[in-house]
Amino acid sequence: MEDSTDKYTKDGTTDIHGNPAIKKETGNWRACPYILANECSERLAYYGMSTNLVNFMKNRLNQGNATAANNVTNWSGTCYILPLLGAFIADSYAGRYWTIASFMMIYIVGLLLLTMTASVKGLEPHCSNGVCNPTRGQIAGVFVALYLIALGTGGIKPCVSSFGADQFDETDESEKKSKSSFFNWFYFSINIGGVIAASVLVWIQMNVGWGWGFGIPAVGMAIAVISFFLGTRLYRHQKPGGSSLTRIAQVIVASLRKSGEKVPADQSLLYENKQSVIQGSRKLDHTNQFKCLDKAAVETQEEKVKDSVNPWRLCTVTQVEELKSILRLLPIWASGIIFATVYTQMSTMFVLQGNTLDPHMGPNFKIPSASLSIFDTISVIVWVPVYDRIIVPVVRRFTGHQRGFTQLTRMGIGLVISIFSMLVAGILEVMRLRVVAHHNLYDMKDGTYLPMSIFWQVPQYFIIGAAEVFTFIGQLEFFYDQAPDAMRSLCSALSLTTVALGNYLSTLLVTIVTSITTKNGNLGWIPDNLNRGHLDYFFWLLTILSFLNFLVYLLIAKLYTYKKTAADDMVANDIELQ
Repeated sequence: MEDSTDKYTKDGTTDIHGNPAIKKETGNWRACPYILANECSERLAYYGMSTNLVNFMKNRLNQGNATAANNVTNWSGTCYILPLLGAFIADSYAGRYWTIASFMMIYIVGLLLLTMTASVKGLEPHCSNGVCNPTRGQIAGVFVALYLIALGTGGIKPCVSSFGADQFDETDESEKKSKSSFFNWFYFSINIGGVIAASVLVWIQMNVGWGWGFGIPAVGMAIAVISFFLGTRLYRHQKPGGSSLTRIAQVIVASLRKSGEKVPADQSLLYENKQSVIQGSRKLDHTNQFKCLDKAAVETQEEKVKDSVNPWRLCTVTQVEELKSILRLLPIWASGIIFATVYTQMSTMFVLQGNTLDPHMGPNFKIPSASLSIFDTISVIVWVPVYDRIIVPVVRRFTGHQRGFTQLTRMGIGLVISIFSMLVAGILEVMRLRVVAHHNLYDMKDGTYLPMSIFWQVPQYFIIGAAEVFTFIGQLEFFYDQAPDAMRSLCSALSLTTVALGNYLSTLLVTIVTSITTKNGNLGWIPDNLNRGHLDYFFWLLTILSFLNFLVYLLIAKLYTYKKTAADDMVANDIELQ
């Protein structure tokens, strides 16, 4: 007869009805196909409408290069800042499942409205001889649709990867090992959707029409919804732990109120309950960093005799360690912003650079410049199984580490690789400008291209794809793993905000560069006619920033202290006894 303690998961997860999750009937890899299919379809929808968005802004909204690029990066940045809202709702009140379910509906409404702005008479701009003249109302319609999509993806994005990881019980060694693999295959599924978007959908947008080009992503999102709900009975759910922002505020207020109290040398004297008072969260061990916050857990004589505790005056060690965990993550988080700035060039500067190059594949077929991002996704699709099945087992033999590389080492390798992507992009731009000068093609007519193949861009895309496998996937796993149990969506959202800030930083850099380099009547580095600009200088700037960022990251990683739970202590003690 099966022991009842082995029948259920031990990490506090439940089934859809709120009952303890049965290990053999829920979660693990059996639940993941529905989550991975949902992510693949949702990313197909997202990349299908966003990969070529800079050209939509230029061609249908009649915007210049710098304006179009900034509008795309501002919108993309919003897509990656709104996950903080979705994560707060999921962790605090609704749970990840219902948050995903709710925001998917907003997402579909946005996609349908965007499709209508590109296909319904009166909503789509009037175009004549290849020039479009949109009204203010039509432009407003496009931006309303885009920011509804941003809200939708903001609610979904921080929850799906964490929800997938929730399907693996951390107290079970075999499931814990599978969780690390899950993040690799999760990112793999993202890029399967991306490769379809960058190839098929971009071609449809440029050759068939924007109505079809945006309509198909809407269908893709409908498939994502269906896939997600089909797996409902198999999912494991982490209980929401109440407002994480309130708990953080309580620690800060309590530590300030007790600023005059002395923290005892014996950490066991700090206040902690036998069980974590935070629903769905394990207890955290005390750490010696940020000792000023420990004052919030100092129990006075008056508080020891009271039956009830005022959480704004006295907090548990676990609650204090939650805030410490977030503070420890912030420097690692900040180091990802420059990497995200490099990554976002694929949807802006790489596309604008590619617009000038010869896109022909044979006499009749032309590949849109935005479709070159397919080589980024192909790179990821190649590197994920290579990393998971070859690199990790080989490195594990030398390091003895279960994951091969530590998460911090993995991210650092990606930062180094990203430097080379900007170097290659800058070298290509130097070559491109030499072709312009050699053939005196400074002022080409619309529809003409340089005698230089667009496929010269492939290496820079492929290198960024390799960097993603190390940095972005490592970041996903690291932020989930190091997050307090009741803040995992929030920390996943925090990792995504690096992409948001990377987009905003790109916008800021373009704005500053344009402002400085266009003084005294100069065209600047990034004029509408790139043949008379110096886009290579912009790539050199990002190369230098990336290198300096890596040096800072080395110092941050060296000083980082990993999170430790009470459950980890129990496992360590069991190993020692054996």
